[in-house]
Amino acid sequence: MHSWIKEFPAAITVCDINGIITEMNDRAIATFKGDGGAELIGKNLFDYHPAHCNDIIKEMLATGKPHSYTIQKGEVKKLIYQQPWFSDGKVAGLVEMSFVLPGEMPHYVRS
Repeated sequence: MHSWIKEFPAAITVCDINGIITEMNDRAIATFKGDGGAELIGKNLFDYHPAHCNDIIKEMLATGKPHSYTIQKGEVKKLIYQQPWFSDGKVAGLVEMSFVLPGEMPHYVRS
């Protein structure tokens, strides 16, 4: 993992084409502490998601298309962005980034 990613202020989790978690930065380890934190590396992410989420993950791995959404837990809003990563032009796994969003966030339309 590149040194800047380790302390990047968003949770970053990477898996391979089979769903095996290969990398987590510090924020991801802290975010998923209740599920095992760093011990999740080497585990299959399909074991930690409900069936409907696994269907979305399988679709991303099959098509290479990203998936994004927002969530809220208590007062904390987050943007979840999941993007397949590629090797030699083929989907090789997924990267998930989870960003905490400010309570009020401007939106700009640019031309």
